[in-house]
Amino acid sequence: MEIITRRQGAIYLEEYGWNYDFEKLVGDIAQAFEKSFDPEKEYCWVAERNGEIIGSIFLVRQSDDVAKLRLLYVESSARGLGLGRRLVDECVQFARQKGYKTLTLWTNSVLTSARKIYENAGFKLVKEEAHHSFGKDLVGQNWDLDLTN
Repeated sequence: MEIITRRQGAIYLEEYGWNYDFEKLVGDIAQAFEKSFDPEKEYCWVAERNGEIIGSIFLVRQSDDVAKLRLLYVESSARGLGLGRRLVDECVQFARQKGYKTLTLWTNSVLTSARKIYENAGFKLVKEEAHHSFGKDLVGQNWDLDLTN
């Protein structure tokens, strides 16, 4: 969890100029996951290559019917290999197997590669809202995937 938190903080600082508040948010999410982890309804996938973590994704229970996709990231050295899509696909498959009806996520409009992965997986944009976070003016987006089809 510490490696995932540090790497995401460093990547988003380097690529988007996001400040420490983002790394703190990632750390808070990871810590909450560890504290209340329910292996029957939640999971974390970590991708490795040659002993190095190159990506991860979390699925957390939001309610009996809704799961939330959290903290997708892929190292720049592993992009273009389909890893982000594979992590999202694993998350969707797990959510379906566990009987969730909806898989939801929150992202920001500047994360175009991630948004493309979500769209290709069938997620639909349900809400957008401007906000100031991580030292930047951003547009937050909520996406949902109907798992009942």
